[in-house]
Order: sequence, then structure tokens, then C-alpha cells
Amino acid sequence: MPGDSLTATGNKLSYAGRMLPRYAWQWLTRRTPPGPVHLIIAIANHFEPSIVPHDGSLRGPYDEQEQRVETWCHEYPKLADDWRDYDGHPFVQTYFYPAEQYDRRLIQQMAEHCHAGWGEIEIHLHHGISSPDTATNTRRLLTEFRDTLVRDHGCLAYLNGLGSPKYAFVHGNFALANSANGKFCGVDDEIQVLAETGCYADLTLPTAPFHPAQIAKINSLYECTLPLSRQAVHRHGRDLRRGHPPQVLPLMIQGPLMLRFPSGSSMGDIENGAITRRNPLTISRLRLWKQAAIYVRGKPDWLFIKLHCHGMDPTQHEAVLGAPMRDFLRELVPGAKQRNETLHFVTAREMVNIILAACDGKDGKPGDYRDYRLRRLRPTSSSPTRDSTPATVNE
Repeated sequence: MPGDSLTATGNKLSYAGRMLPRYAWQWLTRRTPPGPVHLIIAIANHFEPSIVPHDGSLRGPYDEQEQRVETWCHEYPKLADDWRDYDGHPFVQTYFYPAEQYDRRLIQQMAEHCHAGWGEIEIHLHHGISSPDTATNTRRLLTEFRDTLVRDHGCLAYLNGLGSPKYAFVHGNFALANSANGKFCGVDDEIQVLAETGCYADLTLPTAPFHPAQIAKINSLYECTLPLSRQAVHRHGRDLRRGHPPQVLPLMIQGPLMLRFPSGSSMGDIENGAITRRNPLTISRLRLWKQAAIYVRGKPDWLFIKLHCHGMDPTQHEAVLGAPMRDFLRELVPGAKQRNETLHFVTAREMVNIILAACDGKDGKPGDYRDYRLRRLRPTSSSPTRDSTPATVNE
């Protein structure tokens, strides 16, 4: 339809207008360090066992959800176990599970997978789909799910090991703090709600290409400026800096957003750190992620690379559990020394801990700060294998 075409064109122009000026400035002023670098790599897996591709309003049959989770827990350790980072850790993932789709059996299976050392569970939320949500209902959903993850599944963390549970967050449909023109949220003061319910970091951005929720601030680690009650307050913020501990949580942890020009093509494409069938993980993409130069200002040799995927989407199975992932790890790990890289595979929580250490002026090995401030409710196996059993709580 002509109207749909005009809308799509308008969305693309609006997206370009937000992204390109900041991108051009960063291209001119930001450089990847020429010497050795530490790459701190995390995968934010939007983990939705009930997903029905191309129709977010539907949910798959329960037996299919069970099979998807079972397959993941069985196949992922076999895929990743052979490839370890500098610290001996496997290519862990962070499973952002939808609060509105809580299922005790499925989450317990994932919790056991995580307690065996293959990652950690954090909080995802889709809301405001058919009508705008409210701050009160959002607070209830987040609090109830947070407390259930702690009480029933031994997940999440505590700041300095004390106080109330803390969590990382990814917003469904990228519409954080009602930033998608009123769609998929409805809660202007959502970041204030996140702060009040214990969220220490948001890892939503960047969005899918041409999404209305994409903001102008890109390739950044930052804290929002107060007050947090403003709509889409994350559009602006103060970059994190060495020697300046952040004062405002949640921190905004962005993945790379770059332009790329495939070989033989005059048309550019958008690199947003998504792991998909069309864009599997490759070393050529890694070069772009490094060029995004996402680091704590004053500590450019610690580069933070936050990627994302939809691990339960059957159309993406090969990209996340198949040969492309295996081939990437086979090239990534052995070739790190030649590329002048030291690899650190981390969860979202571990990434934030290393960021906090950098802000506090810490040096040395980033991997030493995986548990710097935010500490797990229970320990996990430090060297998981395919036959690992869940770790127990230290007495």
C-alpha cells in the first residue's frame, strides 16, 4: 500500500536522522586503541520459549516450549565447552526471561543450566502491547518476578552481598521508558520504576534497524541524568569515566551500532550486534564491534561488546546453536593472540562489575572483577562441562 511505503520511508529517515550525526562524530573522534586490548564479551539472549516467529501476540504449544528449552540445555554446552576465554570460562550467555511468561518448570531447568556455569538469568518484560501499561502494574510484575527468581530458583545478585535483590533488564520490543511513540510500553517513568525495584543495568539498546525506539546516543556506557521519571530519560546521560564512580542506577549498557559495507556492495548495512540467520557471528563483524570502541572513558584498552539474540526462535536455531556459532568460536579463541586481544566471556552482571571496577580506577585483569560489587545469590561451577551438575550454596 502507498501509505505503508510512505510510513516505512518516514521511519527510516527518522532513524537516520537520530543515528547518523552522532555516528559521524564518533567516527571522526573515537579510535580503537592501537595496542593490546581486553575484549569483554556478553550475549543478552532474549530468551522466550513461547515465541512464535513473526507474531508476538501468540505463544507456542507448551510441549514445544519444553522441547526448545531441553534442546538448548543439552546442545549449548556441547557447542561451547571446547572454547574458553583467558580466564578459563566458556562462552556464557545471559538469559533475559520474560516476566509476563513465568513458568516454574522451564525456569528451573534454565536455572540448573546456569548454576552449572553456563550463564545467568535476568529479567525481560513485554508489556503495553494492546494498551498502555501503568507504572503500578509494571512495578508489580517486576517485583514479583524478581522475588520468585530469588526465592524459588536461586538467581540474581546483591550489591556488595547485602540488601534487596538486584537485576539486569532488557525491554521487550526495545520500547524502554515509552520511547517507541507510545507503543509496547506506556510507562513514561519506567526507568524510575526499574531503579526502585533493584535494576542495576539496562541492556536493551541498540534496537532493531529502523525501530522508532532507537535513540541518538549510541555506542556508550552511561548513567541517566535526573530525574528518572521523565519519558525516555535514557536519551541523554553522562558517559562513565575512570575515577568517577556512577551515582545513578540503572546504568545504560549499549551494544555496537555501526554501518558496514559488505564486499562487492555499494549499499551500507546496519550492524547492531544481533546474532541472526542473516547475520551470524563472524570475525569480520568482530572488527566492527571493536571499532565501536565502547569503553569507560579513560580506560580504552577494556572494550565492552554486548551482543544479543533470540535463542528460542526456531528460525534462528542454526545461528545460535549450529555451525556458524561453532565456526566463530573456533576462529575467535585461537586467533585472539594474533589479533592482540585478550578475551573475557561474561554475563551481564559480570560485565557491569568490570565496568564498575573501571570507574573506580582499577587496573590489571578485567576477569578479576567479575564479582566486584554485584554478587550472586549462589555460586556456580567455575569450569562447567557437559556433565556438570548444579552447584550448591556454600554453607
